[in-house]
Amino acid sequence: MTTTAPTTAALALGDDALVLSHRLGEWAGHAPVLEEEVALANIALDLLGQARVLLSTAGDEDELAYLREERAFRNLQLVEQPNGDFAHTIARQLYFSTYQHLLYAELAAGEGPFAGLAAKAVKEVAYHRDHAEQWTLRLGDGTEVGHKKMQRACTALWRFTGEMFQPVDGLDVDLAGMETAWLDSVRAVLHRATLTVPEGPRTGAWTAGAGRQGVHTEPFGRMLAEMQHLHRSHPGASW
Repeated sequence: MTTTAPTTAALALGDDALVLSHRLGEWAGHAPVLEEEVALANIALDLLGQARVLLSTAGDEDELAYLREERAFRNLQLVEQPNGDFAHTIARQLYFSTYQHLLYAELAAGEGPFAGLAAKAVKEVAYHRDHAEQWTLRLGDGTEVGHKKMQRACTALWRFTGEMFQPVDGLDVDLAGMETAWLDSVRAVLHRATLTVPEGPRTGAWTAGAGRQGVHTEPFGRMLAEMQHLHRSHPGASW
């Protein structure tokens, strides 16, 4: 695979979508209510569709998904974090879908190599973002237990959010402007949900851009082994 700036960007965005799709797919059969079973599955399928388009522009999508080693993946550390409880999943989705919606809206308005994909995907991601925002409000401004769980989740994942705005070769967007818009939006949602905006750093010495460099957190290795097991066990198999 020849590495060019657009290829680097396609891998980064494709890996984000692929990994989060798998994480959301882990809720199948375990969602708190039937409606969420369908909603999370639909979001996962949307992300998988995005991943297929992006990875296919960088090479063979199956090989990239199932045959790369952990250090070759370029996804954000945020999307690889375990589902945890439902509040944890919603906090992760709120942070990422807000970023992805802003990113795709800007890409769709341009003339770069991702404009076509972004123009279609931005409509899907708008739903993902709204879904996460509505659940953040319901949990944060609901019962005492829901409030505590949502606050704990938002605080735990806050340190992974700075990486979203690290430069990526081939991704020509206004990252500083996007970060400001992201912070304004997320803070507004958390305030409406009666939640406290986390005060800790949004990056650390080991998290700033680390996922984009192929450095991942411990849960990712276990997730990747599960995701790749069938393909590696039966190479070349077809249905």
